[in-house]
Amino acid sequence: MSMNQELLRFTTAGSVDDGKSTLIGRLLYDSKSIFEDQYDLIKDVSERRGEEGVNLALLTDGLKSEREQGITIDVAYRYFATPKRKFIIADTPGHIQYTRNMVTGASTANVALVLIDARHGVVEQTRRHAIIASLLQIPHLVVCINKMDLVDFSEERYNEIQKDFEQFAAKLDVKDVHFIPISALLGDNVVNRSKNTGWYEGPTLMYYLENVHIASDDNLIDARFPVQYVIRPYNDEYHDYRGYAGTVAGGLFKKGDEVMLLPSGFTTKIAKIDSFDGELNEAFPPQSVTLLIEDDYDLSRGDMIVRVNNQPNISQDIEVMMCWFDTSKPLRERGKYTIRHTTQEARCIIKEVRYKLDINSLHRNLEDRTLKMNDIGRVVIRTTKPLFTDAYRQNRITGSIILVDEGSNNTVAAGMII
Repeated sequence: MSMNQELLRFTTAGSVDDGKSTLIGRLLYDSKSIFEDQYDLIKDVSERRGEEGVNLALLTDGLKSEREQGITIDVAYRYFATPKRKFIIADTPGHIQYTRNMVTGASTANVALVLIDARHGVVEQTRRHAIIASLLQIPHLVVCINKMDLVDFSEERYNEIQKDFEQFAAKLDVKDVHFIPISALLGDNVVNRSKNTGWYEGPTLMYYLENVHIASDDNLIDARFPVQYVIRPYNDEYHDYRGYAGTVAGGLFKKGDEVMLLPSGFTTKIAKIDSFDGELNEAFPPQSVTLLIEDDYDLSRGDMIVRVNNQPNISQDIEVMMCWFDTSKPLRERGKYTIRHTTQEARCIIKEVRYKLDINSLHRNLEDRTLKMNDIGRVVIRTTKPLFTDAYRQNRITGSIILVDEGSNNTVAAGMII
């Protein structure tokens, strides 16, 4: 497997029991990404539980309590590869109370798979997941219409569900939607083409995942480099070395480029770009590198290196679409929280909740502005120091924040900057 293979991150979402775990098990098994002994193990467990055939869902339900209850509780990350691409799957639970996990698992995904049970069609959870996928600006959405074997592989049923979903998605900001009829249980159109859906002309799910164009999903225009830490080896060999390490959050950085340092506003040039594999001529997202600059300016964690003529918004007032996570306490107006943005941390106060979003109708609820767990709303925040932000639709890294409760240290919300 070559190192420079493209990496595709995808997330799976659906409601309970519509076959997400089985689908992932099927992808792994049919693409030969699991080992015989793993297969034999789940074969034994399936037999012991008196199930017909091999329950591929057991492959992904790795947590013991899940295996006992048969549900997916937390975000489980799975890694696999084919000769064409490497994949990371964030398998997120379907229960309504776990929307937070979907937000966590999906925030960096290129593709979201939304599962629909062909018998039930578009349900509230489907709409919720589609809204979150659109809020999180996941570039590609694949609607897997599953359990086609239970509706006799009916083309009519498939078209009906597709039409239903499209009518709803028309109100959302989703750029690229693709539909595939599958049976995760039997393997139809997952990795192998189905003989049962002669009417379907499109690709299998695996073919889609291997070939969907993701190179332009990253922002290569706006150069953003949040400093994570300062590297100063105190030894004679590297006596004068001072590098700024971090992950490129956007744009291209080339040796010799003129750059601006925030918050100071000083300008200088990039002297050198170091990486784990040696010196580079240029760096782009999502590479982790160390930048060295020509002049002797001091930067620290949370500062940002950008282009002179392309700067982020620098402000203490931020407006976000926020998904509230906390089970115990709702979001309070005038409430104080710790805010984290790229490598920067500050304190903040909630100035105003503008409205709450109704997940089903997409209407703005201006009457009830209390955000409880899983609610999504538009919120204005004031921070103790300026943050260097972009709109989330431009840059998913510099456009996102999280709030942390100062007492419990729990992450209580994630927000997309408007």
